[in-house]
Amino acid sequence: MINNKALREILSRKEIFTYLDLSFADFMQKLDGRPDDLSIFLAAAAASSVNRQGHVCFELSQVAGQPVLSGSEFFYPDLPVWKEAIRTSPAIGSPGDFKPLIFDGISKLYLHRYSVYQSRLASFIRSRIFSAEPVVISSLKKNLDLLFDSNQTHAETDWQKIACILSIMNRFTVISGGPGTGKTTTIVKIMALLLEMNQGKALRISLAAPTGKAAARLQDAIREAKDRLPFGDDLKSRIPSAATTIHRLLGTIPGSPYFRYNENNHLDTDMVIIDESSMVDLALLSKLTQALPDYARLILVGDKDQLASVEAGSVFGDICDICWFNSFSEPFAQVIFQTTGARIDTPDTVNKDFRIQDCMVQLLKNYRFEENSGIQKVSEAVHSGDGKLAMTYMEDQNYKDITWVNVPDQRQLQAGLTSPVIRGFRDYLSANNPAEALHVFGKFQILCALREGPYGVQTVNKLIEEILISANLIRKTEGLWYHGRPIMITRNDYHLNLFNGDVGIALIDPKDTELRIFFPDEETGFRTFHPSRIGEHETVFAMTVHKSQGSEFDNILLLLPDRESPVLTRELIYTAITRARQQVAIWGDESVFQLAAQKRVTRISGLKDALDDTIKTMRGIIKGGRSIAKELLPIRKKDNEIDEKHPV
Repeated sequence: MINNKALREILSRKEIFTYLDLSFADFMQKLDGRPDDLSIFLAAAAASSVNRQGHVCFELSQVAGQPVLSGSEFFYPDLPVWKEAIRTSPAIGSPGDFKPLIFDGISKLYLHRYSVYQSRLASFIRSRIFSAEPVVISSLKKNLDLLFDSNQTHAETDWQKIACILSIMNRFTVISGGPGTGKTTTIVKIMALLLEMNQGKALRISLAAPTGKAAARLQDAIREAKDRLPFGDDLKSRIPSAATTIHRLLGTIPGSPYFRYNENNHLDTDMVIIDESSMVDLALLSKLTQALPDYARLILVGDKDQLASVEAGSVFGDICDICWFNSFSEPFAQVIFQTTGARIDTPDTVNKDFRIQDCMVQLLKNYRFEENSGIQKVSEAVHSGDGKLAMTYMEDQNYKDITWVNVPDQRQLQAGLTSPVIRGFRDYLSANNPAEALHVFGKFQILCALREGPYGVQTVNKLIEEILISANLIRKTEGLWYHGRPIMITRNDYHLNLFNGDVGIALIDPKDTELRIFFPDEETGFRTFHPSRIGEHETVFAMTVHKSQGSEFDNILLLLPDRESPVLTRELIYTAITRARQQVAIWGDESVFQLAAQKRVTRISGLKDALDDTIKTMRGIIKGGRSIAKELLPIRKKDNEIDEKHPV
């Protein structure tokens, strides 16, 4: 019988698990006290490994009874045996216990902290979805008619308007929408509506996003959108436009995983709106919810079809998958009809007592692209997993905004990139001042699926530098820095207020002819730093698709490798395509592209199950013969208004 030492050597040599995974497994087996039983060793190593891969927990049933190594004689335990070993281990606890590993009793095994993160987030959502805000229907309708065209036909449902209704009536709202569906416009209208219906109250609204780049784009869009509001300057001035990262909002503590604002020190806010929520990992969102006061609203805005967060979890997607979008309970459908005239039909497959469905809306109408937009058609085809249809659109000459190029051989890649690189980067490198350079640089971006390899960002950035040197657009000396070098911060620097995802450009400072790094700044236009002060960063003539989330560019060149890779999925391609406002060129191999369109990102988590169990429990509670939803929306038959004693 093989012991854990022998198995450890085999697993380490085959690189199935890392040194950290195996060290943790050794520690857990010592705590378990059964040196001859490898069940706990394998469970602990796997739980550590899958967390690093983005999964919240380890699903035993996916590998139980299968070979540990392909074609080997070493097997994971059968599920009943494995579950019993875990259940009886003194080193592994149940939810709520203080043990290194937590077992849900069925088939999911968590690192302790992720069990806590998930439990706290599920509890937060549970508490918020069953605490609707009473509102005055007549007042809500009047203000909605100001914000939206009250004369518009009801033939087409205005989902932005419905998103506003849900955000006013709920303390927890999820708004999903693809590119160009008006998510930022909806955010501005929600804030305007809340402020207008709370005249005389000093409401505090916080805007945040996962990265500095996403926060900067959010605040730029809000400034532009609020100028178009049909309200006076006084109300417009009360709408915040400054957005920050979630880390800044919570108050980072250097050298610590904790934040200044937490369950014991709440944020001073009445509403928090998070943009690009698909990028937020489980740990960060859980910590944010713990820092909110009981009365505060939380609105999550994002695109459920984009890539999930880099860290563990796919929280936004898990929440969005809990039930049908745009299907509401009867009381909420009645409020929507009374305020908008739109009739929402609830499918028979959706239980009318699902309270969480009244907190979720998907924006469907695209305002950015016309009906003949190739970008929209290709992104929809990729989203549906139809790579063949996507190729048909890209090869159709009628769609001018998206093109397909067969990716050059590795040896010909530099030659192939020369023309688009010079055309795409020449203008910003010739800019007359830093502000212009920062603005122009954001118009064109090369995106790569991989970090390493001949088609990865590391190699491609070197090729681009060589192209620009040959074209006399940059002059690179022996040092790391040169005029025109674009960089992205890869590690938060709390002293400089530079955060992961912030993009700057090294330029000669017109004031003293010294090289400085220029970053966009809300108040002054840009901030400057000496190169010696910049911490961890990387060159970003090309960036990974993951790093591009939260950003938009006029033109995109998506460079895919010439062979299949595990990271190539439909979510990655969809995310890349939807970063573009005007033009996309996809370079790739057709068979690789079609295979990628068929693959989906799968993140293992128990959040969806936890929320589903909550809903099943709560929907069975009947009060006075009426559903929970009806209790939460006490509409008076006399005047069809919510109790006016409890305004928003």
